[in-house]
Amino acid sequence: MQIHDDTVRVGLHSGQQYRTFPETLELWQRAEELGFDWVSLFDHFRPPLGGPAGPCFEGLTLLSALAARTTRIRCAVLVSAVTWRHPALAAAAAATVDHVSGGRLEFGIGAAGPDLAYEQYGIPFPSAGTRLDMLDEACRVMRGLWSGESSTFDGRHFRLTDAHLEPKPLQRRLPLVIGGEGRRRTLRVVAEHADIWNTLAGTPDAYRSTLSSLEGHCAAVGRDPRDIRKSVTFRAVLGEDAREAHERAEELRRRIGADSPDWSEYVVVGTPEQCVERLRPYLGLGVRDFLLGARPPVDWRSCELFARHVAPALRVG
Repeated sequence: MQIHDDTVRVGLHSGQQYRTFPETLELWQRAEELGFDWVSLFDHFRPPLGGPAGPCFEGLTLLSALAARTTRIRCAVLVSAVTWRHPALAAAAAATVDHVSGGRLEFGIGAAGPDLAYEQYGIPFPSAGTRLDMLDEACRVMRGLWSGESSTFDGRHFRLTDAHLEPKPLQRRLPLVIGGEGRRRTLRVVAEHADIWNTLAGTPDAYRSTLSSLEGHCAAVGRDPRDIRKSVTFRAVLGEDAREAHERAEELRRRIGADSPDWSEYVVVGTPEQCVERLRPYLGLGVRDFLLGARPPVDWRSCELFARHVAPALRVG
């Protein structure tokens, strides 16, 4: 089943490393006003960015509050760590947020990555192989609860016995987003379970190679890869001309200070036209969701130029 047909969408990946709720709400409501289609939080508890005492709201409770204060934009978590919650609890939270949002939720899940909460809060952090096994089981548990009258599941990590979830999500099929690009295991889980696959943009050549691996897994499980919507996350610093963009990149470097930007995530420091040219190859590779990173301090200039100039160009192909 193909989610959202072949329409190109643009979004902001905001995260939640803010010190006040109004700051986060402003970003989400402005994203809606600017015409973005999609906006997301992540699901870190204590992210490495900002140091060990950096601010970070809890993701799913914040997502519910933001969903209640927006009206049109798709609301997402990108992505929830399988280590944080039993998947039945995650499924119930997702169904609740889908109702709060009026059917606008897209729920992301992944095998979990570095987070200071494992040490600070004493949360177990299993091996990568174990986490990937958990991810596969979690996808089965969540989809079963969202779609069936009752669900029984006997896995290695999770068990359900005649389990019920009511009310079901408002959406007939709540989109399940899986993030990651591990070629042997993660992409196999994507091939089996994902409605949407998200990864960092990287380079077009690297993306093409990873996509080929996904297509191989789809063939192995008997699934049409075109039924999995392709989504990329990236950063950009935009200006009306190259000089403005580079001046603002230097300003960003100074503002962030010790947490210097990871420039490998930036597809461009330049003009909107250059951004379109950097992203256009991904359209040819089947990408239909383009998600601009908007971590604090929010680069409103880049967000506005992206919405005004880059988004329309991507939407027309």
